[in-house]
Amino acid sequence: MQGVLTGFAVIAVVIGVGYVIGLRGYLGDNGREVLTKLAFHVATPALLFTTLAKADLSVIFSSRLLVTALSTIAAASVFIAVGVVRRWGIGRTTIGALCSSYVNSGNLGIPIAVYVLGDASLVAPVLLFQQIVVTPIALTVLDLTSTGEKGPLWRQLITPLRNPIAVGSLSGVLVSATGLTVPAPVMDPLTLIGNMSVPAVLLAFGISLSGSTLPLRGSERTPVLLSVALKSVGQPLAAWALGAGVFGLHGAPLLDVVVTSALPAAQNLFTYAGRYRVAETLARESILLSTILAVPVLVVVAALLG
Repeated sequence: MQGVLTGFAVIAVVIGVGYVIGLRGYLGDNGREVLTKLAFHVATPALLFTTLAKADLSVIFSSRLLVTALSTIAAASVFIAVGVVRRWGIGRTTIGALCSSYVNSGNLGIPIAVYVLGDASLVAPVLLFQQIVVTPIALTVLDLTSTGEKGPLWRQLITPLRNPIAVGSLSGVLVSATGLTVPAPVMDPLTLIGNMSVPAVLLAFGISLSGSTLPLRGSERTPVLLSVALKSVGQPLAAWALGAGVFGLHGAPLLDVVVTSALPAAQNLFTYAGRYRVAETLARESILLSTILAVPVLVVVAALLG
């Protein structure tokens, strides 16, 4: 369980630093907004490009990816169905669906894959699926439903091509698929810039906690509880049922897909919510609670399937 505890400890420390920064006002009133914009427009696209440009795309044909995709769709669909019935709005429902199914495959998934599963590459299927499929679709929906001037139809149709995160992801996939080698003078600066992504996201998240109330105290109580239940329990259960019952996985492969599905909601979802100014409280509280619950969930999963 060292991997689980190590991964969460690293995240907790950086978020704690962000909390202190927000509490003391070291970055001023707009510190969180600046870090959010830095992560969304610059650092995260660079990180995704450099990561996916070196990825082995053969993982997209694996049964692990199918389990990941179907369990993600199952969890997100439940939230979307409830959101439609309760009339929570497209933007709010989109963020809630992401918090219910979009796992922290980067700064938490990689160390857990190394220490618990023994292979960092095992997190690649979920990383690729989320960045190639889920992120462009979700951000396109948020782009098209956000307030402000939408512009002509042709401009709306190319929305995914104007989103920096989608551009970074798709560009990295293109480089990997074509086998191109990015020269070091280009790749090295992008790698350096991309290394800012995770710290910026975690610090911004910590700053946001400094001025917030305790979770589940406000109007977002119901969607937060639903998203946390789906993320912490529903998605790993769906992955186990699909892996064991449909795809016949057992042993280490089954443990892999259930562990990755049990990871908490990713911190960059708060960046998306902040960027589009929608459901920020829902994102913050869902991420916080699912991260806390992920510790006992992952311990139980490892004990039962390990």
